[in-house]
Amino acid sequence: MNKAVWQKELQGFVKTSVLINEPMKKHTTWNIGGPADFMVFPSSEEELIGILQFLHSEDSIPFVMGNGSNILVGDKGIRGVVIRLAGAFSKRTWRGNEVDAQAGALLPSLALEAAERSLTGMEFAAGIPGSFGGAIRMNAGAYGNTIGEYVTKVGLTEYSGTKRELTVDELTFEYRKSNLFSADGIVTSVTLKFLEGDREQSMAKIKELLQLRIRKQPLEFPSCGSVFRNPVNDHAGRLIEMANLRGTQIGGAMVSRKHGNFIINLGGAKAKDVLNLIEAVQRRVEDSYGVHLETEVKLVGEFER
Repeated sequence: MNKAVWQKELQGFVKTSVLINEPMKKHTTWNIGGPADFMVFPSSEEELIGILQFLHSEDSIPFVMGNGSNILVGDKGIRGVVIRLAGAFSKRTWRGNEVDAQAGALLPSLALEAAERSLTGMEFAAGIPGSFGGAIRMNAGAYGNTIGEYVTKVGLTEYSGTKRELTVDELTFEYRKSNLFSADGIVTSVTLKFLEGDREQSMAKIKELLQLRIRKQPLEFPSCGSVFRNPVNDHAGRLIEMANLRGTQIGGAMVSRKHGNFIINLGGAKAKDVLNLIEAVQRRVEDSYGVHLETEVKLVGEFER
């Protein structure tokens, strides 16, 4: 790979600058991650398709990200191209109680828009710092609700650049996963349908849930959100707290004293610190309660140990 040649090729598809050796810690909610060889920011499906067609001709599959939550990028960074769907790739179009949203649209902003339109269902997402592309793939949820309940259609662009549309009958949503994880392409858009509601009630519920997050989650520190999936009929945070793991620290990473299922960056944390802490938590909980905690966060790139 000749970086100068690839940068020139990629720059031909996008209006914004193609970044080389870009620190991923600048683009993740954990503020952690080594350099990506290339980072591009398409602002339209046409730009995205051009990038994908070029990469397909080079037998290269990109890593696609949104707001950078729910991922841990290794300290050695990411080889190849990172495509970030954000900013200009976040348009939405409303039609009554339905909305077409691009993958880079943020969950909190759309939750507020739905409430303002007297539509109910998205209130739970007002405090989730993620974008729709990743949220749909992992069926993001909170407080007993999940995003998959409201999806009617998903736009997918294959790595070859071919566009597809998946109807609700072709989609399978489960706890923190969907069949989109195995899809050979990128979620570029989603259509959601909400129920008619009451604006004041929805806004009040959003306010209540946001206040609950402030009380119970360490929002003052960089994190990825919940690190572990909840075991069946239990909560990962409860098991971690019962194992007296709150405050456990490795390097700059610490299990939050406020919520056991959050690992926070105290400042200067490395991916290896977080990974070692994850494994320490898993060992202690399994030794104490016989439960293996599965990670919800996705590991990306190359790691040091």
